[in-house]
Amino acid sequence: MAHILIIDDSQVEARMLKSMLEHAGHTVSHATNGYEGIEIAKAETPDLILMDVVMPLINGFQATRELSRAPETQHIPIVVCSSKDSDTDFLWAKRQGARGYLIKPIRAAELLAVVKRFVLEHG
Repeated sequence: MAHILIIDDSQVEARMLKSMLEHAGHTVSHATNGYEGIEIAKAETPDLILMDVVMPLINGFQATRELSRAPETQHIPIVVCSSKDSDTDFLWAKRQGARGYLIKPIRAAELLAVVKRFVLEHG
C-alpha cells in the first residue's frame, strides 16, 4: 500500500483523512503547516501528498510550488484538498504543481480513487 503525507493545520480534518486512509491499509504521516510538510516530504519521500491551502506560515499553494520544484520531491504527486472550489483555485493549484484537487468535505470514495489514480496505478 502507499505512504501518504497529509499537510493540514486542522487536526479534525487530518484525523478524518488519516482514518479513511489507514482503514484502506495505507501508512499516513501528518504535518500541521507547510514548512513542516516540506521537511517531512524531503525526509520521508511519501508516495502522495494531500495539501490543504489555508495554513499558517506558508499556504498550501506556496508549499506545493516548493515541493514540485525541488529535485528530491518533484516526483511526488500532490493533491490539493480545499474548501475553495472556483475554477481559479483549480487552475492556480495546477500552476503550482498540483496534479489533483479535492473539495472538502472529502468522501472516502473520492479520496481512495485519488490514491488509486496517482499511486497504485503508477506505482
